[in-house]
Amino acid sequence: MIEIVWYIIITLMLAVYAVLDGFDFGAGIIHLFFAKTEKDKQAIVNSIGPFWDANEVWLLASGGILFFAFPTVYASSFSGFYLPLMMILWLLIFRAIGIELRHQINHPMWHAVWDKLFGISSFLLALFFGLAVGNIVRGVNLGGVINGINSFEPHYFFLPLWNSTLSPFEANLGVIDWFTLMLGLVGLVSITIHGATWVIFKTNCSINYNLKKQIPILGLIQLFLVLVSLSIWHFVRSNPFANFSEFPIFILFPILMFLGIFGNIFINHFKNDHVGFIFSTIFLLSGFFSTSISLFPVLLHSTHNINPSLTIYNTSSPEYGLIIGLKWFSIAFILVVFYTILQFKIFSGKRDDIKHVDDNEISVGIKK
Repeated sequence: MIEIVWYIIITLMLAVYAVLDGFDFGAGIIHLFFAKTEKDKQAIVNSIGPFWDANEVWLLASGGILFFAFPTVYASSFSGFYLPLMMILWLLIFRAIGIELRHQINHPMWHAVWDKLFGISSFLLALFFGLAVGNIVRGVNLGGVINGINSFEPHYFFLPLWNSTLSPFEANLGVIDWFTLMLGLVGLVSITIHGATWVIFKTNCSINYNLKKQIPILGLIQLFLVLVSLSIWHFVRSNPFANFSEFPIFILFPILMFLGIFGNIFINHFKNDHVGFIFSTIFLLSGFFSTSISLFPVLLHSTHNINPSLTIYNTSSPEYGLIIGLKWFSIAFILVVFYTILQFKIFSGKRDDIKHVDDNEISVGIKK
């Protein structure tokens, strides 16, 4: 039972990260493709300025929880996905310095370089996180089995970026194949929508009217990609929806997921700027939980029958440690939630008129 609790905790942490850092990435994509004037670019950066570094803490905390609760999965994943994880790390670094270094020199060429770095890093991060979900739901070649023989220990694997056929059915799988790329596009479009709704919610940019016209189009693309992904999933992994058949109450999450999609398709029917962001958040949360329910109790699928999949039961820490850890986690989680709520309350309202500050300036983002 305690393993299930920690599975829910990890799912919740990653889902919250997807929502919080998702609007950061999405705002960077909007910054790259839609913002043309300096005023709009500054407003978009202002909208995420107080939040982006705190949002990334949820990812670090999720990694720490995985290490504590399911150390075998942590060791397996961080070695097998070593190459894409290093790429994600560098993209996170480039994105951060793109925000921080842009204002060090007041020159258009300097601004342009860091603007592009910020936008491209955000774009690739959204794509890579979608690819990561694709790899988890597809599974990996645990043990590196070739012709029925293990190349590694049964719980280890290694993935190159792609194989020669871009096929999810090869023994030598890659991070990128046609199935994981489909999930990557779902992630990219979803994060772009999320960022657009955030910019509308938090700014009065001149591009907001255009964004409201583009979101329904992106919503239709999102709907198409989600439907195609769901329809081809069973070709890649057998019976992926078994848990929903066994526990029909969980169908509520896919219903909410489609509600989020349709909410943004009809975003122009709502007057309030925050409604689109709410629907986008509903999609990300319910989509993440739907995926987690489908995978349960598996954390990392094996693509063959020689080595078993890594589950919450065969990879967990000792029960005593999980119980003690839950008590300390509860305290930390309450503090972090309180901090996050306080942060969003302090920096509520539109962010257009907030000036960039450097180390010699202090700005208080409290709405009068």
